[in-house]
Amino acid sequence: MPKILRFIFPASALLALVPAVAAESDTRNLPLWEAGVGAAAFSTPAYPGSSDRSNRWLVVPFLLYRGKVLRADQEGVGARLLDTDKVEFDVGFAGALPAHSNNVEVRHGMPDLGTLVEFGPRVKYKFADFGEAGRLRFDLPVRAVIEARGGLRRQGWTTEPRFVWERRGDGARWTMEAQLGAVFGDRRIHAYFYDVAPQYATADRPAYKSDGGLMLVRTGLGGTYRINPDVRVFAFMRLDSYAGNANRDSPLFRKDTGASVAVGVTWTLARSSRRANE
Repeated sequence: MPKILRFIFPASALLALVPAVAAESDTRNLPLWEAGVGAAAFSTPAYPGSSDRSNRWLVVPFLLYRGKVLRADQEGVGARLLDTDKVEFDVGFAGALPAHSNNVEVRHGMPDLGTLVEFGPRVKYKFADFGEAGRLRFDLPVRAVIEARGGLRRQGWTTEPRFVWERRGDGARWTMEAQLGAVFGDRRIHAYFYDVAPQYATADRPAYKSDGGLMLVRTGLGGTYRINPDVRVFAFMRLDSYAGNANRDSPLFRKDTGASVAVGVTWTLARSSRRANE
């Protein structure tokens, strides 16, 4: 994998695990940038619909940048192109960690699932600000999916419309975020997870060709707690339903539900004296 992607992916992956660590409801008085190190342990399905799990931990550097246009936060790395009281439009990154087929019983003998990097535009519509009760918004990202394994290969596109409620309390000492959404993908990304090419077919794993459509419906809850100005702990839980998956007939589809959990800590080592509103 190119070195730049090896850095961007772990850093953005860790930030994506941190609900609202950089999503304070008012970032104007926060430092323009913060840098540090984070560690996370998490457990997820090996892929959507898998009966096997992937248990991993990460220790990686992170950078938060709160520029008026360029941003690097828990939503990824990208550019904010429009920001009004109600609508925000940006371009950003996301990612997913790999799964080795030798660790997934139903995929034995098949190619590994590599690191996925997603890139594309996103619209955020801010529904309401309920003051101390939190804020509600709607996100609509559309992203191209790139596999970084022995080179770069496009693996289709996804979109994840979702509602997001976020709240903070005690001067942002703690934050909480809840999400409800769905993930859709084209035939190519479904094929990446669910196709069985004829050369990999067996008596228990017949050849299969995927269709595009719904991949999963997702709900999640996460939060952070600031121990001191430099250290923050976080945790999240995410529940996915694959019952409406367009490829439930694939021999690689084994489970209608999946759960992901993570816990971790971030430690800020340096921050700018300049504020985000300057």
